[in-house]
This record gives sequence, C-alpha cells and structure tokens, in this order.
Amino acid sequence: MITVIGGGPAGRIAAMRLAAHGKEVCLFDSRAEGLGGQCLHQGCMVICAQNDVARACEEVRDLQRFGITDTGPVIDYASLQERMTDIQETIAGVLDTETTEAGVTVVSEHARVEGKRVYAGGVEYESEAILIATGSVPRIPAIPGTRIPGVYTAHSLTSLRRSPRRMVIIGSGVIAAEYAYIFHAVGADVTVIARSTLLRGIPEPVAKGARRDLVGVHIREETEVVSIEGAGTVTGVRIRAGGNEEEIPCDTVLIAAGLVPRTEGISGIILGPGGEIQVNERMETNVPGVYAAGDVTGPPYLTPLARREGRAAADAILGIPLKPFPPCIPQTIKLRHEHSFAIHPDAEGNGIRIPSPAGPGSFWLVPDRHTGKSLLMADKKTGKMTGFYEAAPQSSSAAGYLAYLINNGISVDTMESYIEVHPSSEGVAWLMRYCAEQREDI
Repeated sequence: MITVIGGGPAGRIAAMRLAAHGKEVCLFDSRAEGLGGQCLHQGCMVICAQNDVARACEEVRDLQRFGITDTGPVIDYASLQERMTDIQETIAGVLDTETTEAGVTVVSEHARVEGKRVYAGGVEYESEAILIATGSVPRIPAIPGTRIPGVYTAHSLTSLRRSPRRMVIIGSGVIAAEYAYIFHAVGADVTVIARSTLLRGIPEPVAKGARRDLVGVHIREETEVVSIEGAGTVTGVRIRAGGNEEEIPCDTVLIAAGLVPRTEGISGIILGPGGEIQVNERMETNVPGVYAAGDVTGPPYLTPLARREGRAAADAILGIPLKPFPPCIPQTIKLRHEHSFAIHPDAEGNGIRIPSPAGPGSFWLVPDRHTGKSLLMADKKTGKMTGFYEAAPQSSSAAGYLAYLINNGISVDTMESYIEVHPSSEGVAWLMRYCAEQREDI
C-alpha cells in the first residue's frame, strides 16, 4: 500500500495517478470540510468567490457614476460567507467522489510520520512508499496582540460574519493585495502595512499595474508593525516608520504575512532553513521511499506547481521517467483586473506594450483609461517569446497557454496568420501577431 498524507492539490493528484496505475492507495486528510486542501477551503476559491463580489460592487458603482442606475451596492457579508461555504461544500463533495471513484481509499484522520512509519487513529500503517503533501499555513509574525479577537489570517477569515468598517492588513504579498482590493471594494477603509514594498518580488510592470487597482487603499511601505492593540476586541495597530510611531484605528486586522510549510506531526525527515521538507529531483526526502510534494516543500506556493510536483512524486514511486519542470510558471493576481504574467528566467529587455483593448468586462473603464495593459517580451533575433503580462478582466484564461508557448520556445513568427476573437479585452495575442510582422519593434 502507498500512503498519501494530505488531500490538497499535490496529494490528491498523486493519489489518483497512483491508483490509476493499479496501486493500492490510502489518502489521509484531517479536514472536516473534506478534500481540496487550503486552495479550496481558505485560499484560491475564497479569493475567487469574494473577488467576484468585489468586482460586482465596483461595476455597480461605475454604472451609478454614469447615471445608468441610481442604486449603489449593499453587501450582506454574513450571507456572502454562508453561501460561499455552501458552494465550497459542493465542490468538496465532487472532489471526494472523484477521488474515491478513482480507487483511492480516503481516511478522515490526522496522520503523523516518523521516518518511514505512519500512525493515524492509534494504528501504524505499513507502506510501500509515503507521500507527504500536508501543504502550508499562514505565517504569524512575532508581534504582540495576534490573538486578540478581531485578528484574522486567511485561514480564519472565513469565520468573519460582518464587513469591516476599518481594516488593517499586515503583509506585502499577493494575498495582502488581493484582500485589500476585496475589502475596499465592499466598503471598508483599508490600510496595508508593508515591511518593505507592496508586491516586492513581483515583476515591476505587474506590481505597477496592480497598484492602479488599489487606488483608495492606504498603502504604508517600509513600515514596521510594533503591536496590535485591544483587549476584548482589536482597536488598532501601532506602527513605526522613519523613527516615528503612530496607531492606526481599526476594528479588523488581517495577517497576510506569507506562508510556512505545515510540518507538525512529521519527524525523522530533514527540513530546510524555512521549515520546508527537503527533496531531491525525484521529490524524495532523505528517507528512502518517503516523498514530499506541494507547499510542504517550500515556495513558491502555487497550486499548479503543487499538482505538478504531486504527479512527479507519483511517477517517481511508479518508476516512470520524470520530465523536467518548465522554467516559466504562469501566475495571476486577482484584483479589478486579473494581472497574469509569466517571464522566462533568461528574458531580457522591457518588451512592447499597449493598453489592453476595450471589451467584455472593461468597456465601462474606458473613460478612466483603465482597460488594462498588454506586454510581450520576445528575443529580437530569434523571435522566441520570453515573457508576457496581461492586465484584463479574464486574462488568466490564456495565461497557461502563453506560458506553454514560452516554455516550448515558440517564435512570434508562428502567429503571423493568427486570427483573434472579437470582442476581447486581451491584447497579448494581438501583440504576438504584430511582432511577427514588425520584428524590428521588439
């Protein structure tokens, strides 16, 4: 029997692949909500649900501003959370059925690993191989006040049943930016406290484009959080910047200070400096026959990469030759626009850029000149695409395909006969055709 611990993207994909190749697979997952991992229950799907509502609010305000409607959005946040939970349960049920029908035995127990031994429910399970895919959890910074009522992480935020009036978000990454957009759009006064700069590490054109969607959010950079204040409930956040201290009043705090691998209950496995399980190119740990995949192996914490690692670990267990991971991983930041991008590590130059065309989801943004941005990077000599950035309402739909073209060294020349769909609010594909005809402009 092969034991898989964790029912998120990495563990579930691996378990089903192993079962498809005739292996007996037992998947342990301790979530009461069912399979799906952090992505479904506290991450990607939560952002999707709440971003849909946030965008709808902004769209209604735009129509009101243009005199098309005389009614602004009114959000019942408790109903939002309740209906979102209902839909998450539906998705979890689909995943549970899909996994068991694939031949995987799912056990709703917390499992712990001691070297090559697995224990769950007081029973030791003998395993031919073990895959640890326990994911990650929010990082809690060492500041006073993180346990005061009204302080949340992305994991506990689903218990919030009221829309904040004044919210402070502690963090500078994608999660901080996405929640800042959401809560500002639904009516909160939002302040982001970034220890360095907001979206540090994200390519400059992407970070710049994303910030335009955060107009109205108070962004405090190069700022240290001294403490979170309050007794029975949170009342403010004390900060220090440039040698001066002040307190920002608030009724809600969201800690979005990144993620750390979830390794409690795991011993006998070598961990890296960030607490991540160290693996080789076969996703195998220091213990022969024990593998790890997904967020538990450290950043970048991306669902598609977790799935890919889960499949790679399964293939290593099965003895299937492994294919190298592609160097260019597509990503997206969900704000008013989806800010989707993928840039090859060897990419050079600034690329060619245009405003994204007006189309579905962006027509009413033309007066604000906010239809988005399309950017393409390519090698002037060979024409090979090396990167892109697309800010548009639904840019993530094409992002995976564009990254595929980059990873496979496809030249813009192949796009000379490309015919676009119209109307569309995305411009990168059009830029590829343009560059095929006007190579000197790259």
